[in-house]
Amino acid sequence: MDYGRPDLADRLAAEYVAGTLRGGARRRFESLLPAHALLRQATRAWQERLMPLTAPIAPVQPSGEVWRRVSERIGGGQTKAAPGAWQRLSFWRGLTAFASIAAIGLAVILANPRALPPPVVVVLAATNAVPGAAQPASLVASISGDGSTLVTRPIVPVSVQADRSLELWAVPKDGAPRSLGVLPGGSGTVALRGSVLAGVDTLAVTIEPLGGSPTGKATGPIVYAGKFSL
Repeated sequence: MDYGRPDLADRLAAEYVAGTLRGGARRRFESLLPAHALLRQATRAWQERLMPLTAPIAPVQPSGEVWRRVSERIGGGQTKAAPGAWQRLSFWRGLTAFASIAAIGLAVILANPRALPPPVVVVLAATNAVPGAAQPASLVASISGDGSTLVTRPIVPVSVQADRSLELWAVPKDGAPRSLGVLPGGSGTVALRGSVLAGVDTLAVTIEPLGGSPTGKATGPIVYAGKFSL
């Protein structure tokens, strides 16, 4: 396989960063990174593209009660050891680092006893139906772990005619597509209500009249599409 081909390197890097490259293929890709500058460059580029999708995830500050429980679980400073061991600087440094890591990990578990699964990242590839587009473009969508929010971002800037809008659709395996809303410039944040993604395995974007389809049904050409699994 010619890993010097930019298109191949970009595709593999996209799958690796998005998490869809798995098993032996993922391990092989990681083993190739040190020797292939093009693969490393493509991987960094995809990481920079996808990192903004994590912006809506707000950090959680553990409460004082969490830290009290952490202290109790790690011994509350009552552990004893031989006097000579406590006097070694390297021992202190190692113990401090270990305790810090353990406390942080335990605090996260205590503060989030039912941690949410990671977001699902969907790459919507261009279908070459974008009128007037100079080159193929793509969108990336991120579905939050609790299934409540979907965020889209364009990888390559895209524009449509002034009297047209991009509209996002959830396409179930059976039944009609369900509108998720209009995406100005390809970007948007959608609140996923009810079971709007039930049975859905594809996201698609069409070009509709300004403001979205007036009928609630897709009328324009599909310009982006991508499959996923929840």
